[in-house]
Amino acid sequence: MKHAQKPDHVSLATLINRLREGRYLIPDFQREFEWESKDIRELMRSIFLDYHIGSLLLWKGKTDNFKALACEAIYGAEVTGEETHIVLDGQQRLTAMHYAFLTPEGPLPGRKNRFLFFVRVNEFMNEAYDKAFEYTWTRWGEKLLANETDQFESHMFPLAVVGRKRSATWKWVQGYERHWRSKEAKARESGDDAREALAKQHAGHADAFGDHLEGIRHDYQVVYIELDQDLAIDKVCDIFTQINSRGVRLDAFDLINALLKPKDIQLKHLWRQAKSRLDFVDTGRMNVYILQVMSILRQAYCSPKYLYYLLPDQRKQVRHPDGSRHTEVLVPDGDTFKRLWHEAVDALEHTISLLRDPREFGAIASRYLPYVSILPALSAAHRAAAKLPATRRLDAHRKVRLWYWASVFTNRYSGAVESTSARDFQDLERWFESDLAEPGLIGEFRERFRGLDLRRETRRGTSVYNGIFNLIVLAGARDWVTGMSPQHDDLDDHYIVPKNWGKNKSLSTSIHSILNRTSLSTAAIRNGIKNRLPNEYLPELIDANGEVRVRATLESHLISPAAFDMLLRNPFTPDDYEAFIAERLRTMLTAIEDLLIKERLDLSPRLRELDGDVETIELKLRDRIARALEGDPALLPSHVRAKIHLRIRAASKKNPALDGERYATLAGKLEYADLRELEDIVKNKALRLRFDGLFPNWEALVKHFDQLADLRNAIRHSRAVDELTQKQGEASILWFKKVLQLGRA
Repeated sequence: MKHAQKPDHVSLATLINRLREGRYLIPDFQREFEWESKDIRELMRSIFLDYHIGSLLLWKGKTDNFKALACEAIYGAEVTGEETHIVLDGQQRLTAMHYAFLTPEGPLPGRKNRFLFFVRVNEFMNEAYDKAFEYTWTRWGEKLLANETDQFESHMFPLAVVGRKRSATWKWVQGYERHWRSKEAKARESGDDAREALAKQHAGHADAFGDHLEGIRHDYQVVYIELDQDLAIDKVCDIFTQINSRGVRLDAFDLINALLKPKDIQLKHLWRQAKSRLDFVDTGRMNVYILQVMSILRQAYCSPKYLYYLLPDQRKQVRHPDGSRHTEVLVPDGDTFKRLWHEAVDALEHTISLLRDPREFGAIASRYLPYVSILPALSAAHRAAAKLPATRRLDAHRKVRLWYWASVFTNRYSGAVESTSARDFQDLERWFESDLAEPGLIGEFRERFRGLDLRRETRRGTSVYNGIFNLIVLAGARDWVTGMSPQHDDLDDHYIVPKNWGKNKSLSTSIHSILNRTSLSTAAIRNGIKNRLPNEYLPELIDANGEVRVRATLESHLISPAAFDMLLRNPFTPDDYEAFIAERLRTMLTAIEDLLIKERLDLSPRLRELDGDVETIELKLRDRIARALEGDPALLPSHVRAKIHLRIRAASKKNPALDGERYATLAGKLEYADLRELEDIVKNKALRLRFDGLFPNWEALVKHFDQLADLRNAIRHSRAVDELTQKQGEASILWFKKVLQLGRA
């Protein structure tokens, strides 16, 4: 056929050379370069992981055609007179490669600064691909590009090196190895075994990384189709129009669907059947999420390369720690694939129902989901917990819930999530098996939640903003007009102090902050609040319903009595607004601690109060013990000291930032002692004289410790608290309060 298309391929090294020589021009009718820095980074990631990046469509050009289409150089390049091809499809990819590998001086479109791209060698070689690819626009990046020693020290390989001569890559790799061999030798001389081992590992990465670079440069092939230079311009434009009107990005689902067709599995048909069950969540990736849940449950990983092993009878090589390998098949046949698919759909549907439940997670509408990207990991975790023996499921689901809230308030799923999902699922499985395997994320959440800057949370859709809105729903927020539980599909996050009032007030805290928002029904907004100040609408609500009822209703929205009084101030000034915000921040952080971290969400208000009383008694007991033992941890009974040591060691492994000096003190160690261990300290014969003045009635002490422990265990292990246990526990709380305050029984 005349003017037939000519498919071919070109190595990455050759393609970079052609980009440097200015071989490719962009026709005027093409859109501008639109990719952002993160898009360039993802393309680099695909190339380095040997993923297909799609085909290029090139038209072999000649002078008349270059002029007729007003062709220009690729963004960041110059016309060199060496041009050979017009780019019809692939402009964004070619421009991204030019920018990353050849590092032109100019900024990205719409940006003020130049961007530079790097690969973290250590993360790449450890297969932590979500962390391995980075970009920077700061002066630090420019300095780093000019300083090889700093590059070696920080493991930052500049992609600009790939754009240089072949010898440049090996020179860099050899320099990297020499740097870490030197570090290894110095660590060996100083006797620092840990640093020596780490430096040796980094040096050992050099050859493998160099081989990978060489393979990428010369073995990675980019496919292109070349149109004949004598093809008429009108036909070329028509081809281009057809490409861009019908072109849809090929994602993992499309690829798996294509690969399953020869195996007589119509994946798109399965998706059509499942779609309506999962349509609460507004995302175009739910079909991929189903595959990811399947993959997590089957192999604990969910990145695209692992989805490939879900194909029936697909063989997967598994590498063992000792370097040996074996081959396994995850999905033996089509029936197994369909069963796993339906299991994943069920898991997602169940998780979505929990997320939108006002008693479970409080995301009453899709727009209030803190994350969509957490769904695969969360659904897989729920499914894994449900498969445990019945006696262990309650504890496992409790752990999943705490992990979820920790992820929400630490913004854990805001970025690349595939490796995070896999790591979290594995951490949760280990935690299901042992309390000592608590993920470090949980400790981080407990330690840092009070630093949440809720004043700055002004935009619906962020994980923290939506998480706070969910928390208000979970706290049992009641309708301001009727005082009844509202219809949750009729709720919106509305202003407490109207936004119009705050426009010209020079407020320190934005009027749009989540601290000035709450869940209100349409009727409450329209009939009660409108756009008025609280000191106008609250007195009306009080007149109609009584102050006690209105105060109780606002407390259900995490508005404390003190904050309520601030809202009633007349005149209401910017200082009053800031005081209200500060008080509501305190209340919300207390609610996070009380309902989520201390897991009192499922308790009745009375049991929450009693649980708080037990905790207060434990804190006072620790303080009295520390004083009685004069701060000497050596005086602790040996079995108590051993248990505390194990817990602190486990905590420090999960959180390297743990304050070691604090937990070397007696007061710090006692933070890891439970109620029964505090009892063992007080009752210890060698220490009894130190507590006689505080607890002269030892029989009463034993009885009240038992009753207090029974109440605490029933509450904290989500068991039903019968009336006798509650009454005896209340009596013991009163006894301990009296003893610890007065010093006598």
